[in-house]
Amino acid sequence: MSKGPRPRYEALLESGALSPDPAQEEAADRLQALHDALQSYSGPNARGFKSWFGAKKTQPRGLYLWGGVGRGKTLLMDLFFNNTNFRHKRRVHFHEFMGEAHERIAEWRAKSEAEKKKHKAYDRGAPDDPMPPVAHDLAEDALLLCFDEFHVTDIADAMILGRLFTALFERGVIIVATSNRAPDDLYKDGLNRQLFLPFIDLLKSKLDVFEMRSARDYRLEKLSAAPVYLTPLGLDADKAMDLAWENMISGAHVRREEIQLKGRKLVVPRAARGAARFAFADLCEKPLGAGDYLALARRYGALFLDHIPVMGPDMRNEAKRFSTLIDTLYDAKVKLVCSAAAEPDALYVDGHGAFEFERTASRLMEMRTADYLAAATDGMTTEAAAMDSAGQSG
Repeated sequence: MSKGPRPRYEALLESGALSPDPAQEEAADRLQALHDALQSYSGPNARGFKSWFGAKKTQPRGLYLWGGVGRGKTLLMDLFFNNTNFRHKRRVHFHEFMGEAHERIAEWRAKSEAEKKKHKAYDRGAPDDPMPPVAHDLAEDALLLCFDEFHVTDIADAMILGRLFTALFERGVIIVATSNRAPDDLYKDGLNRQLFLPFIDLLKSKLDVFEMRSARDYRLEKLSAAPVYLTPLGLDADKAMDLAWENMISGAHVRREEIQLKGRKLVVPRAARGAARFAFADLCEKPLGAGDYLALARRYGALFLDHIPVMGPDMRNEAKRFSTLIDTLYDAKVKLVCSAAAEPDALYVDGHGAFEFERTASRLMEMRTADYLAAATDGMTTEAAAMDSAGQSG
């Protein structure tokens, strides 16, 4: 079989795992063209055997795939990344990447003058400028950067993106990104947005932009095909959760992921195709809070939660965390599939804060409706983004 994302896409069509979709097929063609161009690309500073025998230094254009939820963007990114044989590649959620970039910038500024002078990208004309060394190190790690969920809400990110990406492109980095927003709508209504506009022009000059105009919302179809709130707990609920999970991920490889937060990691036991799966104990019996749940809400469009118990007075902390989790998912329109010991209004009725839990129960009921399932997932609300920028967490 031929190599690359398009042959793999065709194999999934032939097997019946996917249905024909013109928008997905055109996106697969574009990704295949980039795959082919990468086979002879070695970067602007190639050395060694390959550079003497036909490796090109002309930088291929990247690709920006955008469109509504459930159009298959994550699927196509899976097919591209997993079926592209390129040595220096990396796939990362965009917000995680930007958090790493800020950390690298802070580390550079904390270095002594002597340490800075040892770096290959040290700029004698601007010795305190962190962008050349940070971009150099990022390009050393990966010439192909694949970003999931390219979405700008933080002014701190917005103000450095232009200079950071200019330096990355100068070092031969190719970008592939998925997003729910067109480039022109990035950081829409953001503070001092006029300073961000040159970055949009830069992005469009280096990446081809393709809108996924599929008429079908595959995620909605999968979620609407079966109940998303399963009660009571037991073998039948467990089997139904497993079936819903397998239907959602469509045979994708399930992996353990880690989300980098300030000074620690949030472990995601199972993740695939933009969905994550946890047990209630993973998220509500551990010392987690709003900051952790916000990180999940901006990274995953669907969350599966197993074994929600009926909570008594001795579980007030668990009930509070659960309420915070549901509020966060609800605000971001993240889709929830869960198994629970009882209907929402019977989960927590006798304990501190039980009256306030009525709002949580109401939201759980709404999150089962067709209108909620059809609503576009938009990462974080303005309020959530503001909390995240302030570094708030429980």
